[in-house]
Amino acid sequence: MADLDALRSRFVHALDGARDTGPDPLPYADDLLARWREPQRRYHTLAHLTAVLDHIDTLEAYADDPGTVRLAAWFHDAVYLPERSTNEERSARIAERALTEAGVAAAKAAEVARLVLLTVTHDPGEDDRDGQVLCDADLAILAAPPSAYAAYTAAVREEYHFVPDEAFREGRSAVLRQLLELPRLFRTPYGAEHWEATARYNLAGEVALLSP
Repeated sequence: MADLDALRSRFVHALDGARDTGPDPLPYADDLLARWREPQRRYHTLAHLTAVLDHIDTLEAYADDPGTVRLAAWFHDAVYLPERSTNEERSARIAERALTEAGVAAAKAAEVARLVLLTVTHDPGEDDRDGQVLCDADLAILAAPPSAYAAYTAAVREEYHFVPDEAFREGRSAVLRQLLELPRLFRTPYGAEHWEATARYNLAGEVALLSP
């Protein structure tokens, strides 16, 4: 069970670090927490948000602006409807609008939105240190131990319960192969050292299980 008070405090700290002044941060925190608890979510839940934030804590030395990366983590799945293909775009728009309203400078709010959009491809540029940290933190589940990886894949399947088995196998396999075709899954030195090999092993194993 997620610790809602702890998560509120983490959001307030991230927001206050990105602005000089502004309205009460708690309504913004509670709106995001409500979004992350929507009933259609099985993997993209508060547990995933917490894990991403924890991974950013691990990787923050590789970021240029860890606070901005943390805000992007909060918003990166603010919209999650499994049947839609525009979740990241809608999440980015919500981030830019909400953060500007909350007193964050327009340029920083736009940077948060840009980072959110990177989670469409998880393919940040070589000089995009903040993008690398966010994408590595988001993909870290791919390097989970076998039982946790199995729970992750089962939760993803539950989110797509409305998709017939054959169509799901084809779509999921395509996503996994796209990831495996990346020269590197993880761009930070930490991710490359600690997560890359295990993640590729897990992905290849899932592709094999999904094969007819």
